Amino acid sequence: MKQRTPVSKIMSTNLVTLNNTDDLTSAEELFKLHEIRHIPVVSGNDVIGMLSHTDLMRVSYAENVEEYETEVGVVLNSIFTIDQVMAKNVECVKETDTIKEVAQILATREFHALPVTDTNDKLVGIVTSTDLIQYLLEQY
Repeated sequence: MKQRTPVSKIMSTNLVTLNNTDDLTSAEELFKLHEIRHIPVVSGNDVIGMLSHTDLMRVSYAENVEEYETEVGVVLNSIFTIDQVMAKNVECVKETDTIKEVAQILATREFHALPVTDTNDKLVGIVTSTDLIQYLLEQY
């Protein structure tokens, strides 16, 4: 296994992002459309949080009740904002950080995804625990 492989080798670069002024219905549509579980929340070029599908499900009390789906979306958006639901103070990693360094963060913190930034703190990717597991599987 290579010791100094940068996280840029395994991160996803086809980014889907949200703004904290977007609504939760839009977020849910993005989760479904792109079949993803984590979306960085940005304000301009700054990463201000991370919204996970799990975060959204925690505040959605009727995900499995399809006949009320439209009404639930309206209720959900009138009660909560992305800013209230997202994880704040998310730790970002640099694209030059090693996979080992990222693995240590994911193993010791409760994160399942981390935004990846360049040297100017611009969002350039996202790395998930699934990306890490796939990388490890490729090594064997």
